[in-house]
Amino acid sequence: MELKGIIEDNDVLVIELREDNLDASNVREFKDAIGAVIHERTQVVLDMSGVKFVDSSGLGALISCLRQLNGRRGDLKLCAMSKTVRALFELMRMHRVFNIHDTREEAVRSFS
Repeated sequence: MELKGIIEDNDVLVIELREDNLDASNVREFKDAIGAVIHERTQVVLDMSGVKFVDSSGLGALISCLRQLNGRRGDLKLCAMSKTVRALFELMRMHRVFNIHDTREEAVRSFS
């Protein structure tokens, strides 16, 4: 699982998820990798521009990350979703759970 973390304005951690799918086949690896990156952070943006498919296991992993951050008075914001993934989030009503932004810049700025 390849995650690339970059610190941007206002000490916001932006993580690029470099996988086509976030599903049952790689969700354990994702949780381990992202847990190591976000362990002391409170402001995290997950750039999902490379993700083409998310299943229920992937949604569960994202919710788990959100809960971890919320437990530290932080937040996880998602950005740059493909139309397919965005449609899935809306179908599953996950757009009510996550703050979703069209661009990375918007997501980072929303922490200000």
